[in-house]
Amino acid sequence: MTASYHPPVKRSVTIAGHPTSISLEPVFWDALEVSAVQRGLPVNALVARIDVERMEAPDPPNLTSAIRQWLWHALLRDQTAA
Repeated sequence: MTASYHPPVKRSVTIAGHPTSISLEPVFWDALEVSAVQRGLPVNALVARIDVERMEAPDPPNLTSAIRQWLWHALLRDQTAA
C-alpha cells in the first residue's frame, strides 16, 4: 500500500465560544472525526478537551501539535486495549 501525502488544511473550530483555526493534514482530521464519534462528542468538544489537557502541560505545545500527539496516544491506548 502506498501512503498518500497531503499538506495541512486550515479548518475553523470553536473552543469555549471562541473561533480558532487549526491546520491538520486530512489523515489527522479524519482520525479526529473518528475519535469524536467514538466518544460521542462533536469535534469542537473533543478539540476543547484536548486544549484543556495541553494547557495543563508544563510546556504546552500549540493546539495543532497537541491534537496530533493526542491522536497518537489515543491510537496506542486503543491498540493496547484490544
